[in-house]
Amino acid sequence: MLAAMPPTPPSPPEAGEPRIRDRGDACPGALRLHAAADGFLARLRLPAGKLTSRQLNVLAAAAEELGDGGLSVTSRANAELRGLREGCDARLAALLSDAGLLPSPTHERVRNIVASPAAGLDGLGHADVQLWARALDAALCAEPRAAALSGRFLFVLDDGRGDVAGLGGDVTLVAAPDGRALLSAGSGAFRLPAADAAGAALACALAFLDAADAAGTGAWRPRELPAGLLPDWAGALARAGIGAEPVPPAPLRPAPPPAPGPLGDHALHVLAPLGRLTAAQLRALAGVAAEVRLTPWRGAVAVGPAPELLPALAAHGLITDPADPGTGVTACTGTPGCAKSLADVRAEAARAPGGPLPVHYSGCERRCGHPHGTRVEVTARDSDTYLLDGAPVPRTALAEAVAAARQRPMESR
Repeated sequence: MLAAMPPTPPSPPEAGEPRIRDRGDACPGALRLHAAADGFLARLRLPAGKLTSRQLNVLAAAAEELGDGGLSVTSRANAELRGLREGCDARLAALLSDAGLLPSPTHERVRNIVASPAAGLDGLGHADVQLWARALDAALCAEPRAAALSGRFLFVLDDGRGDVAGLGGDVTLVAAPDGRALLSAGSGAFRLPAADAAGAALACALAFLDAADAAGTGAWRPRELPAGLLPDWAGALARAGIGAEPVPPAPLRPAPPPAPGPLGDHALHVLAPLGRLTAAQLRALAGVAAEVRLTPWRGAVAVGPAPELLPALAAHGLITDPADPGTGVTACTGTPGCAKSLADVRAEAARAPGGPLPVHYSGCERRCGHPHGTRVEVTARDSDTYLLDGAPVPRTALAEAVAAARQRPMESR
């Protein structure tokens, strides 16, 4: 069994000083595999989570041929293949490349673009930010310097409904009703033409790289930069020829995840149980949907006539009903997949009682993959004891305690 690869350790900063890293970003990708306790892991960046039916079928085949038979959906609407066998790198790369999932081998880890999954489908947004995502992805891949971004740097594109704006993006663009966009980058905020959204996002990313080089601390994200060496956001936008008006920063708060179910008449939002899609479920999605968009809520938006999609996907075990107990339940990998985990938290999460509040189960204090926003936190302290929002609970009483916690009013948390 393969030993887990430890995360890149930071050098401890002095009090009041920025974090200093003496190693590069080891974030996994499709070509840089990570050794986990259950085999190797590949993380595939999928801008706006978009997949064609052919790509879904290729991922199903890759999961069965090379991995553990399933695919994990991440909180950035990316995908992970786990349990990959040693030496499968070339075969995996060939499969992904042939399916159009590796448009730029040099940039494959930096294509972290989350966009409102229902944009352009239900008439609720102010712009089809899926188009922004496509333009930004092309611009990123065409800019050699952008390959220096960390695999953690995140672009967020919200169509104005507020579903993804609060997901902690390093560069966030929100569509406004007047044909403009609101851009947030670090402490900077600007109003600019929607047509310049992709160019503005790239300009800000390059401005961050300039500031990170000047700081010399190995910062991966703008929030890690020293206070005196912040990017010149306004100058970067001006140099890119973008007419941007500075505006007061507005808070970008996480919104509750949308419930599973129809999105108008032309799409269906489904959740993957505990964020995992089996090869059979991937093929089911490919067989009925014209297009699929993975979501940051560990599910998918299937594009097609919702009344026809719902029974077909529910029959394959996907969550289509808000009343399903699995709605809002997420978990990290846990044991035996992660060597750092202290318990089989996925087994506990599978028994989670239903409730309106989301709940996340973590195998250790790192709380990998936790959702944004208000939630119940369940963290393993050892195989027999958990911390529920910081209070110790024996495993035998965990389900009852989680049931009560999920019923509490959101404003009380």
